[in-house]
Amino acid sequence: MIIYICIFLSVIIVSALSFVGVLFLAISVAKLKKIVIFLVSLSAGSLLGGAALHLMPEAISEYGSTMPIWYYFLAGIIIFFILEKFICWRHCHIQTSGEHPHHLGMMNLIGDGLHNFIDGMVIAGAFLVNNQLGIITTIAVIAHEIPQEIGDFGVLIHAGYSRSKALFLNFLTALSAVLGAGLALLIGSRIENFTAVILSFTAGGFIYIATADLIPELKKDNRLLKSLGQLGSILLGVGIMLLMKIFFSE
Repeated sequence: MIIYICIFLSVIIVSALSFVGVLFLAISVAKLKKIVIFLVSLSAGSLLGGAALHLMPEAISEYGSTMPIWYYFLAGIIIFFILEKFICWRHCHIQTSGEHPHHLGMMNLIGDGLHNFIDGMVIAGAFLVNNQLGIITTIAVIAHEIPQEIGDFGVLIHAGYSRSKALFLNFLTALSAVLGAGLALLIGSRIENFTAVILSFTAGGFIYIATADLIPELKKDNRLLKSLGQLGSILLGVGIMLLMKIFFSE
């Protein structure tokens, strides 16, 4: 019973992050970009650390270091690429402008709904292994969701939605994480080695998001101090995941 409470509490917290965008409405675009790029750097480090230090080691512990684990890992990378390529799910975190256009409105909502649905499955799958991994995975997802939701809210406002409607629709799509968690719980006991599959698949997805979406955003600014700040934020994200591994292993 406790595990179900932990899972659904975690996905509800992640869903509630859909309201974070409204907190930044009063901030100028220039200041917002500085804040978001720091969050993107931290997110990249958290996802890399989560994949390499937690998800893959747990998947190998569950299944063994055999080829299927790495097939699922590669599948995570490829499927996340397909989702972006054909369903217009973007992990870009810069608000829409004439120089930086996004797919608007409904396509953004569809992509975000699918994104959150997968997040729900990921979180539930991690909790099915143990509570510690569930908490760590939730933190990695939260680190990514904050800049993601800021960008999504900006896209909806740019697409012509009112603030209240943008918040409502963003929250509605965020609730798909609850459905994803429910599906993972429903099928988890029916699929052999489900947790090993979802963990290695998620690790591939985390690596894809960090290296294909987030880090390329950071490379757009080559100024030395900015680059050092970004590197420091990435290392901070990895360091947080490393500290959690040390803390939970004791």
